[in-house]
Amino acid sequence: MGQKGGEATSKNHDKEFYQEIGQKGGEATSKNHDKEFYQEIGQKGGEATSKNHDKEFYQEIGQKGGEATSKNHDKEFYQEIGEKGGEATSKNHDKEFYQEIGEKGGEATSNNHDKDFYQEIGQKGGEATSKNHDKDFYKEIGQKGGNRRSS
Repeated sequence: MGQKGGEATSKNHDKEFYQEIGQKGGEATSKNHDKEFYQEIGQKGGEATSKNHDKEFYQEIGQKGGEATSKNHDKEFYQEIGEKGGEATSKNHDKEFYQEIGEKGGEATSNNHDKDFYQEIGQKGGEATSKNHDKDFYKEIGQKGGNRRSS
């Protein structure tokens, strides 16, 4: 009986009907439960999902989520969340943490690239710097470098 009733209901109602009753149900549930309830059911759901899916599943949904997010947000959104993430990370980690991840990144980069790569990025960096700075800048950094060598 229940299945037939569900089939009949689905024929009589559209997508908006189900969205509305779903929203009402969600609002009623939120009035009856606290943050810990949602954390607990979220954890249970995550554990159940992880048992049923492999790495490729998470890569695929991560990519889809990233694509959807990028369509809905602009450059400022990413700058803002990047800044917030950087601030949160800096509060939780010390200088050694950053040295370690920098070293790992440098090693990974050097393992994946050859001399030509470094020449190319060096040239691009030099060109970008020269567009943003005048003779006085180069004079100043040259003097600083010379002073350090003579010390």
